[in-house]
Amino acid sequence: MSFTDEILCTKSHEYILKEAGGKYIIGLTDYAIEQLGDIVFLELPEVGDEFSKGDTFANIESVKAASDIYMPVSGKIAEVNSALVDTPESLNEDCFENGWLVKIDSNTAEEEMSDLLSYSDYKKELE
Repeated sequence: MSFTDEILCTKSHEYILKEAGGKYIIGLTDYAIEQLGDIVFLELPEVGDEFSKGDTFANIESVKAASDIYMPVSGKIAEVNSALVDTPESLNEDCFENGWLVKIDSNTAEEEMSDLLSYSDYKKELE
């Protein structure tokens, strides 16, 4: 089973994946990274910050554009992929396995994920 078989995607191009232990991994889809082009800057939140579904929780800049990144479900930041802040360009090679942005704790994620798309449905929507 591949990583993309398990993720859910938002229409604003974030993905979420439930991890063992009840945490959720959040990142940007390959389509979003492709559209941005060469990434030069990434700003991530601090551990302990809390966000509601739809809130901007991070900012990303490429040579083409700057973009907000939105929280797909409500939750509290449990872990930040700080290696990406130092080398944001590594997202261009891998936005899934090592390119996740944050991990969150969420008590409401299951209820809030009803409007998210499977990766295959997400890809169909892009066509």
